[in-house]
Amino acid sequence: MSRTTFFEVELLDAKTKGQLCFLDKVDPHSTVGDIKSLFYKSYPQWYPARQALRLEPKGKSLRDDEILQNLPVGTTATMYFKDLGPQLGWTTVFFAEYIGALLTYLLFFFRVPYIYSHKYAFTSSPHPVVTLACVCHTFHYMKRLMETIFVHRFSHGTMPLRTIIKNCAYYWGFSAWLAYYINHPLYTPPSYGELQIKYALITFAMCEMGNLSIHMSLSNLRVDGFRVRRFPMPTKNPFTWLFFFVSCPNYTYEVGAWMSFTVMTQVLPVAIYTLFGFIQMTIWAKGKHRAYIREFKDYPSVRMAIIPLII
Repeated sequence: MSRTTFFEVELLDAKTKGQLCFLDKVDPHSTVGDIKSLFYKSYPQWYPARQALRLEPKGKSLRDDEILQNLPVGTTATMYFKDLGPQLGWTTVFFAEYIGALLTYLLFFFRVPYIYSHKYAFTSSPHPVVTLACVCHTFHYMKRLMETIFVHRFSHGTMPLRTIIKNCAYYWGFSAWLAYYINHPLYTPPSYGELQIKYALITFAMCEMGNLSIHMSLSNLRVDGFRVRRFPMPTKNPFTWLFFFVSCPNYTYEVGAWMSFTVMTQVLPVAIYTLFGFIQMTIWAKGKHRAYIREFKDYPSVRMAIIPLII
C-alpha cells in the first residue's frame, strides 16, 4: 500500500520576498486554485480571484487548474504572491460596458438639452437613416447584453477594476462620439442615398446573425463553464462555415457589422472606431489562433486568424 507524500507550500510576497503563509501537508493532487483557497483563509482580504501565484517573483502566473505535483517543484514548493487588486466578474464587466454605450447613444438620438443648440432639444432628425442607425446600434448592444445573459458561459473569470474603468471609457466615449455626429442637426445622408443604406443594412443584419451563431457555437464547447478540449468546427448553420477559413469568425462578423454601419452612416468617427476595433480584434484573434495551433496537432492549416487567406 503506497503512502501519500504531502507537500509543503511556502507563499512569499513577490515584492518584498517576505513570507506570508506556510501551508503544511498539502495534498499533491491539489490545484493552484485549492492553494489560493487555503491562502484566502489566512488572508480574507485577498480572495482567490484577486491572487496571482507564480514560481518566480516576476514569472508567469500559474493557472488555477494546474496541479501541484505536476509543477517543476519539489515536495517543498515556494510560490510568490501578487495582489491583482479589486476584481469584478465578466458578467458585471460586460453589463457596464454595453449598457453604458447603449444609453450614451440614446442621449444624443433624443437630443437631450445642452448637447446641441437649445432649439433642437428633444427634436428628431428628418433623415430616416438616423433612426435606422439608432435601431442598428441599439440592436447590436441589446444582442450583446442578451448573449451575456443567455449565451456566454464564464468560468469564474474576473477583470481588475482599473481595467473596467478604462474599457467603459472606451465604449462610452466612442459611443458618444459616433452619436454626436450621426444625430447632429447638420448631418447629411450617405452619398448614394437609399441604395447605399439598403445594402449596408442587409450586410449589417447578416453579420449580426453570423456573430450570434458563432457565439452560440463557441458556447456549446463549454460544459458547466469548462471548455471541452476540442476546437470549434462548422455545423449545419451556414454562418458557422466561416470556421473553414478563420479561427475567430466572431471577430470577422463583428468587424463586418461595423464596416456596414460605417457605410450606412458615412461618418468618419464610425470609420475610426471600426479601424480601432479591427486592430484590437486582430490582436485577440491572433492570440487565440496561436493557442489553437499549440494545443491541437491536427488543427486545420488553411485557417487564418480573422480574415480568410490574409490575416
